Amino acid sequence: MDSSKNNTWIVSLGDAPGLDVKMVGGKAASLTRMISAGIHVPSGFCITVTAYEYFLAQSDLQSVIQLELGRKLLDKMRWEEIWDAALRIRSAFLNAPLPSDLAQAIYGALRQLHPQTRLAVRSSAPGEDSAQRSFAGLHESITNVRSEESVMRAVKTVWASLWSDAALLYRRELALDPIRSRMAVIVQEMIPAKTAGVVFGRDPRNQSADKEIVEAVPGACSNLVDGILEPDRWILQRSSGLVLEWVAGKRNSEQHDLPLLTDSALQTLHDRLGQVEKLFGWPPDMEWAEQGDVLSILQARPITSGLSSASQSDERRWYLTLRPKLPQLSRLAKKVLETLIPELERLGLQLARENIEKMGDCDLAGCIEKRFTTLMHWREVYREAFIPLAHGVRYLGAYYNDALQPQDPYEFTILLKGQDFLALRRNTALQNLAQHVQKNQSLLKKLEECAKDRSCTSFKSWQRLKVQISEIQGGADFLVHFEQFLFSFMDTTYNGERLLDRPDSLFNLICQVGTIARNGVVQVQHEKTKAKTLQRRLMEAVGVSREDEAREVLALGQLSWRLRDDDNILLGRIESQFLRALHLGVKRLRKAGRLTGKDSGEKSASLVAQALRDCQHAPIHFADDKPEVIERYTNRTDKPRQLIGQPASPGLAEGLACVVNGIEDFRDFQRGDILVCESIQPTMTHLVLLASAIVEQRGGMLIHGAIIARELGIPCVNGIHSATKCISSGEQLTVDGYLGIVTLGAPDFELENHAFAKHID
Repeated sequence: MDSSKNNTWIVSLGDAPGLDVKMVGGKAASLTRMISAGIHVPSGFCITVTAYEYFLAQSDLQSVIQLELGRKLLDKMRWEEIWDAALRIRSAFLNAPLPSDLAQAIYGALRQLHPQTRLAVRSSAPGEDSAQRSFAGLHESITNVRSEESVMRAVKTVWASLWSDAALLYRRELALDPIRSRMAVIVQEMIPAKTAGVVFGRDPRNQSADKEIVEAVPGACSNLVDGILEPDRWILQRSSGLVLEWVAGKRNSEQHDLPLLTDSALQTLHDRLGQVEKLFGWPPDMEWAEQGDVLSILQARPITSGLSSASQSDERRWYLTLRPKLPQLSRLAKKVLETLIPELERLGLQLARENIEKMGDCDLAGCIEKRFTTLMHWREVYREAFIPLAHGVRYLGAYYNDALQPQDPYEFTILLKGQDFLALRRNTALQNLAQHVQKNQSLLKKLEECAKDRSCTSFKSWQRLKVQISEIQGGADFLVHFEQFLFSFMDTTYNGERLLDRPDSLFNLICQVGTIARNGVVQVQHEKTKAKTLQRRLMEAVGVSREDEAREVLALGQLSWRLRDDDNILLGRIESQFLRALHLGVKRLRKAGRLTGKDSGEKSASLVAQALRDCQHAPIHFADDKPEVIERYTNRTDKPRQLIGQPASPGLAEGLACVVNGIEDFRDFQRGDILVCESIQPTMTHLVLLASAIVEQRGGMLIHGAIIARELGIPCVNGIHSATKCISSGEQLTVDGYLGIVTLGAPDFELENHAFAKHID
């Protein structure tokens, strides 16, 4: 092996003070300077940016990265699409072998460390820790690594975290070009710490105050940064080190009376803060660990100025909530499952049963305002709890892929099939209803007539139709079950419109769904068997010591997979019930001649409530919103032959396109059509029962369209930015869910046959 290469790939932390930050990253450069200043830092070495670049070149990973980030401009990609790209990049990194000469260089450095010590493998990207920006938590750190093989896998995982969804989102916010990103890696001996924590040279909330902050937990520092334990917290006077305040943390759900740190230990930390600030010229944010009489500094970085400036938009904290650690996920799942979802279900049912039609105008005004406030509250809960919980699926994906390195990075989704979605329960109930209709030809004929009647959309027309249906033999029984179905499953919204107000949108579905054969017992059993096989492989890969952890990860993944769909439907009911009150208020004002123009939706809630409460309120007129103009290709020669998207569900299908932009389009959807839309919402996935394939503008392997497509076994291609612009209803499509390609027009062999026949004529 060329020793000169080894010198550029591996650098000991203790032997190279003043290293080039571009070569080793800010974290490693800081550690080497602290070592040279006599500050105790755990032994270790740095795998440099040069080694990373060599690995990329030898494995052709740069082309993989360019392909994944070249599908769309980063600022045009949704989070789900960025996460998918990140998962595929991570999978490519883990499956790429380390070049043998680089691997030997790392093995040689490992053998210089204490053989029995567990190791920490951390990121050290150039520019990640500066006074202007902080990537803390956005890149991977892996602790308690033992074997040489595990170190190699951890190094590749840390390299891959340069391309994580959170890191890419943060770089997008900072207008950094991710393609130019590079990563060094630190490998350090872990301190068997009795106590550990973080310390800030200034109060991050008010850096001008004469204060510094110390936080401590028993055991490793990961107990604090991963949110496993609540820390003891001290506020010290920055100028003197005097303790101003101490708050005990909770350990094992109990608050302790004795501080974790002695006055002497606090003074040592205070001294270290001053020493590091003098060394670097900035107040530090440091991680530390204490064992015996030795206090070690694990890392030091500037306190990010953005954390103390309310005027700066730093969304890094929000991005971190999108990828909580396992303990945080477990606590969040418990809260969502045991508290939030039951409360959301209970509240939706309570609002639905409330007899608001008998309220006076003033009471109705209060009802509108209260329901709007409730809706806003639950939308915030959705952002703060339900969206982060969705990471349970992504956590399972990364966990499974790290353990097994499958060729298909989405193999783990097989473990998620067969969950008890509200949407699937709704679809089953709809199929049962439809099959009863198929047995009653008179009722079927009546519903088919209504499905074609475009005037059958108002409340009055529905009341007339119910009378007509009740006169058909078996019609009254159908109405009982149909209205129960509406109340149980359709009290929700689609694109801001109440589905409960449009029972006519279901007639076409009911007439056709009853003819669809359900999945056979053999197919379902095959899927269960395959899932059990993958679960067994996962348990074998992680080992007996981690089986409980793997089961917890699997259970969290399955739960978040189900609730990520259910929460949308339940939140849709809250929105539906708000709109019910709002529409009632609008109806009363119209009847009194005090409101004209087109309804303007939820933004009119306050104005409508004011008018209901004040009979002297000036008349309201809502100007018609300008209809959204969808640009389409008018010249056939300019229209693309193929659209490239993301393969979200495997399979191949041909059919006619049906572009769905609103509830009215539900009536046009025919069995075998290809559903084309901006995005499939959980509140309208019953439409997919008739579809032969799905094409979506919104991208992501784990969004609702992809979920339902894989459950039903039909192909899905999403992430096609121009889908509704390029595709028109009635146009023939071929959807390739294996490659992520949608072909417009007849397949090539049909065009060839047509040309040949024309030539013969």
